[in-house]
Amino acid sequence: MSVVVWHDVECGSYVEDLPLWRSLAAEYGDPVLDVGAGTGRVALDLAAAGYRVTALDRDPDLLAALSGRNSEIVRVSSQTPVTTVVADARDFDLGERVPLVIVPMQTIQLLGGPEERTSFLRCAHRHLVAGGALAVALSEVLDLYEVVDGMAMPMPDVREVDGIVYSSQPTAVRADRSGFVLERRRETVGLAGELSVEENVIRLDRLTVRGLEREGVAAGFTRGGRAHVASTEDYSGSEVVILRA
Repeated sequence: MSVVVWHDVECGSYVEDLPLWRSLAAEYGDPVLDVGAGTGRVALDLAAAGYRVTALDRDPDLLAALSGRNSEIVRVSSQTPVTTVVADARDFDLGERVPLVIVPMQTIQLLGGPEERTSFLRCAHRHLVAGGALAVALSEVLDLYEVVDGMAMPMPDVREVDGIVYSSQPTAVRADRSGFVLERRRETVGLAGELSVEENVIRLDRLTVRGLEREGVAAGFTRGGRAHVASTEDYSGSEVVILRA
């Protein structure tokens, strides 16, 4: 349950990129493969817009939450169900080809380095029809900061679930030789007011638009253009690399 809640708290409210994914689905058609789908932030939005979607993630709990939400929506509407696949993005086999593969947010930077990205790119290429597109969001640069005593804290992401309040507070974004380290303080306030605290650390690989384009070409793609998702007060912006099969 906790992995689902924290995913929703920290990612669920982000909407700035949704128009781009809808636009690409309108251009290339469906079914759309959503890589790193989580609890369905993008997949459910595309399904609501009428597109067939396959949601891929390696965490079965996240996809179970997605399926539950989708089942409830389908029960009261004519929306097409989202297909879920539990698999590693670096090695999966859907048994079909699709016209569009999308990788929202910075999922590509969570794969673990160049070799892992190459495995994913080759796998994605095998799953695309001729002329199909892979669209990948990444952040080349993140604003670096560290919260210390006396400094104003960034606004936390907060959500209440069944009377329990979950709060995720960014505390630092650091750079090292291979990428960026994002640090958060997660707090939970229970029904009786009890407080629990844990630290969470996420590492993003350092990656540039040109670097990903070079890796894509080496994996058999051609360059298909770029798009930009603007930053907000709460989220960093991203560049979206489009590669064609």
